[in-house]
Amino acid sequence: MSIKTYQLPKLRECFKLVDKNALHWFPGHMGKGMKQMQQQLKSVDLVIEVHDARIPISGRNPNFKHTVLGVRPHIVVLNKKDLIHEDAVSQVEQKLAKDGFSNLIFTNCKSHTCNGVRKVIPLATKLINSSPRFNRSEQKDFCMMVIGVPNVGKSSLINALRNRHLHKSNAAHVGAVAGVTRSVQNRIKVVHDPPVYLLDTPGVLTPSVSNIESGLRLALCSCLQDHLVGEEVIADYLLYMLNKEGNFAYVEYLGLEQPTESISLALLSHARKLGKTQKVRSVEGGYNIRFDLRSAAQSFVHAFRAGKFGPVLLDRDKLTC
Repeated sequence: MSIKTYQLPKLRECFKLVDKNALHWFPGHMGKGMKQMQQQLKSVDLVIEVHDARIPISGRNPNFKHTVLGVRPHIVVLNKKDLIHEDAVSQVEQKLAKDGFSNLIFTNCKSHTCNGVRKVIPLATKLINSSPRFNRSEQKDFCMMVIGVPNVGKSSLINALRNRHLHKSNAAHVGAVAGVTRSVQNRIKVVHDPPVYLLDTPGVLTPSVSNIESGLRLALCSCLQDHLVGEEVIADYLLYMLNKEGNFAYVEYLGLEQPTESISLALLSHARKLGKTQKVRSVEGGYNIRFDLRSAAQSFVHAFRAGKFGPVLLDRDKLTC
């Protein structure tokens, strides 16, 4: 089988974002949720911090260290491991270990046979039993708080653990849009013996995303709501990242003949391929039919999130820092 070769365009050395304010999203429920999480700490034995494995550095909220982690045992779950390169797992482990995160588990909560999901409760109970429980020392049940930025799979992890250990239906609401869980939920039982309960919490970002690239990666992985940043901006950043990685799987998907650095050309080609058009009022009072670039951008970004272009580690450049 021959490998298709392309005439490569001149690649961008950096991505320029016109409106930096588009990356700031800290609605009222996040601030309220953070306060609720802090109030619940006295009834928690362990904290499970869930990350999107594609952005193990950009997807971390550094404020958690000073607000909800404290001295309690701490597990980092890197979810969606099926969307990153297999050889990236050890690189991510080494980087996070340097940053002080020693209890790491990679999961794919969509898989019923995920080995990572099987490891969560045994590791959690081991850490709790070997740590002081403070005011909960007399309690026979274990309570764990699940935290993370929006849309990384916190509710999916709770449901996966509940389905595995209790064989019961989902108890935590899951959605494809960031911000579905808006407050700290009631305790959800996931294990009978010993009784283990999990607290689902709202995804909380930092009030200000100082690093533009990190913010765009959060947006690309749906940790920010698309309309806040703009679907075409997210699609442009996706194109930039794929070209930067030498991943040209998008060429055929978008209906292009060659790789391109022009998001306008890419979306026009994809809209034509999809047959997506829209009516636009003309200055004369009638309507013109134009290709729907916004729908094409949504399709392009959704394809990436579904793994259509293969495994991608967006934070590869941050692993050596």
